[in-house]
Amino acid sequence: MRLTTLLDTLDGGGSAIQTGAAAGYTLEDERAEFDRVISDLIPCRVNDAELWFAEQGAQVEEAKALCRSCPLMEGCLAGAIDRAEPWGVWGGQVFVDGVVVPTKRGRGRPRKDASRAA
Repeated sequence: MRLTTLLDTLDGGGSAIQTGAAAGYTLEDERAEFDRVISDLIPCRVNDAELWFAEQGAQVEEAKALCRSCPLMEGCLAGAIDRAEPWGVWGGQVFVDGVVVPTKRGRGRPRKDASRAA
């Protein structure tokens, strides 16, 4: 579902939800209603927030996968790039030191001899 569709719903664009002074709502009421409606659709508000700042690669990949279903993914990524987020998963991408990276490395140094890792 797109964000504009949600906004249309809250603005009375074909929905049974009435907003504005006619319904007795204030601007704060409308914002609270919007937050209530959209929070169920945004994975980072429904799941544990720690998942988006995890150290383990499997959890990072899980957060990225959850982001793919989010209606705000593009805006989230654009905002994170503008803010140069230091780390975490934003808009389905991994940020490390304010830069998007393809995958997050685990903690610690890699082995000098890859053949000894087995």
